[in-house]
Amino acid sequence: MTSPAVLATAPGPWSALSAVYAGQLSRARAARGPLLFVATLQSVGILLLLRGVVDESSNATARQVVAGSTVLVVAYIALNLLAQRFGMLRGTRALDHYAALPVSPASVVLGTAASYATFTVPGAVVTAVVGGLLYDLPLGHLWVLALVLPLAGASLAGLGALLGLLAPRPEIATTFGQLGMSAVLFLGIIPADRMPGAMQVLRALVPSTYATDALAESLRADPDLGVVLVDLGVCAGAAVVTLVLASLAFRRAVRR
Repeated sequence: MTSPAVLATAPGPWSALSAVYAGQLSRARAARGPLLFVATLQSVGILLLLRGVVDESSNATARQVVAGSTVLVVAYIALNLLAQRFGMLRGTRALDHYAALPVSPASVVLGTAASYATFTVPGAVVTAVVGGLLYDLPLGHLWVLALVLPLAGASLAGLGALLGLLAPRPEIATTFGQLGMSAVLFLGIIPADRMPGAMQVLRALVPSTYATDALAESLRADPDLGVVLVDLGVCAGAAVVTLVLASLAFRRAVRR
């Protein structure tokens, strides 16, 4: 009678995701303070700068500025820094390490994205509260941030990972990340109805703008929660698409 063989099995999706998340979080933890400070200071600085420009009677513009500045905190870390991170991993062939592990590309991408997006929460909350007080906006529905931040983080992190994995060199990945963050800034703080038609088309292609619009709507005294949910649903769909594309780009990068 043969003894039963003990076979090594690959971890389940949740276990693999948790392992990647914990590993990446521990790597980035040392730099958490400076990252949060820079991302938050940048967004609060934009709020202060535009406070002297935005007309006090233009409530729609004020809401858009606050919402766009809040989501910019997410873009700085989840898009810009993640593009640099994956660009560096690709450039140094460090992706081969993850390819050798019994985890799926989706777990690597999502776990890394989630670890970076985690750092955005305190700064984004501070920016939203400071912006609401600075522009005299109601904060009674700020609980929408609990939905806006993870969905914006997922969509922008997927986009950042995709840019980093597609870039042929780490320097180009850094450039892509900076350009992407700039696009999030300018397309997020300007109300859509004040943009020319071509810019509105471009704005519709940037996934974070839907999270920005949902947050801007929630800063009304009496927000339309149906509009908020529709915008968040579109952002969630965009997050799935960007993360799937990033996973495919990961497979392509490790096969080279």
